[in-house]
Amino acid sequence: MTPAQLLAAVKKGSPPPVILLLGPEAYQRRRIKEALLAAFPPDAIAQHDLAEVPLVGVIDDARALSLFASERLIWVLNAEAALPKGRAAEEDGDSESAAPSAGDAASLAEYVRDATPGVTLVFEAIRFDFEGDDKRRQDRVRKFYAAIGAVIELHRYSAVDARAEAEVLARQAGFRIEAEALDLLVEALGADIARIAVEIEKLALFAGNRTVSTDDITALVPDARAATIFALVSALGRRDRARSLAILDTLTREGEYLPLALAFLSTQFRIALAAREAGLKSAQQIQGHFTRMGVPMWSARADQVWQTASKFSRPQIERALGLIYQADKSLRDARPDDRTVMERFILEVVG
Repeated sequence: MTPAQLLAAVKKGSPPPVILLLGPEAYQRRRIKEALLAAFPPDAIAQHDLAEVPLVGVIDDARALSLFASERLIWVLNAEAALPKGRAAEEDGDSESAAPSAGDAASLAEYVRDATPGVTLVFEAIRFDFEGDDKRRQDRVRKFYAAIGAVIELHRYSAVDARAEAEVLARQAGFRIEAEALDLLVEALGADIARIAVEIEKLALFAGNRTVSTDDITALVPDARAATIFALVSALGRRDRARSLAILDTLTREGEYLPLALAFLSTQFRIALAAREAGLKSAQQIQGHFTRMGVPMWSARADQVWQTASKFSRPQIERALGLIYQADKSLRDARPDDRTVMERFILEVVG
C-alpha cells in the first residue's frame, strides 16, 4: 500500500484496521498522521510508546470497547521496541531499544485476524532505513509485523521527486518562485522534503505578491548560503569569468570552505565529459541518460551539465580536471592564500 492509497482510504472514511508505517521519511508520515488525526474526534485518540509499555498492553487497549466513542485511533510509537528482548539491543547497540516487558508477534497476529470494529491501530517504525547497514534490521522489523497487511513504506525522496513535490507545495501555498530559486532550495536542503515543506511555509508568509528569487533563498533559508558554491560551479560551467570572480569574492568574505567548491566542480566536469563521450546532444538527453543510470539529475542540473559540455571541448574538460587537481593541492599547502589560488584557477579554466 502506498502513502497516496492510504490517504485516499482515510479520505473515504475506511482506513485499514491495522497499519505499519515503515521507514524514516518524515514528510509523508506527517501527512498521514494529520489526515488520521483529522478523521477522529480528539477524545477518541490515544498514543502509546512501546519503549514504555508492552505490545500486549497496546492490544488490550485496542480490544477494550469505549462507552463514549464508536471509532478510535491508537497511535503506537517506537514499534521496533516490540522485537523480542535482546534482538533489537543486539542489532542497534542500545539496551533501551528492547522494552523489558515487550510482547511477541503472536498476540498481534491474533488481533489482526479479528480486529476490533471501529479501531484503527497505527504502528510507527521509523528508526531504520531501507538501505545500507539498516536494511537487515528493517527486514527483521518487517518480519516481526508480518501479520499486518497495510504496510506503508516511507522511502526518502529522490532529488527529482523532491523538486517536483516542492513545486506542488509552492503552488498550493499561493506564491511565485523562480525556477532557479526552487532548485537552490532543494539542493541547499539536500532534497529533504520535510525541511523543504517547512521552508516553503515560511516563504509563503514572506513572499506576499512578489516572486521569490535566489537572493531571497540565500538570505532566508538555513544552509542556503553554502549553496553559493553551486552558483560558482554553474558560472564556471558557463565560462562566465566575471560572474565567477564575483561569486568567489562572496565566498571568501563569508569564509566558505573552497575545496568543497572544487569537489562539486570536479563532479560537474566529469559528468559533462561522460555526456560528451555518450554523444548526448541536449539537456533532455542528459537528464534521461543519467536518470536511467541511477544518477540524480533534475532539469536545472541537466541544463548546467549541457552548458558545460557545449562550451568546453573534450580536451578543455580534461585540462580543467587537471587544473582542479592542482588547485585543490595548492589549497592544502601549509600557508595557502585561498583567494589567490582560486582566482588563478578561474582565469586558467575560462581563459
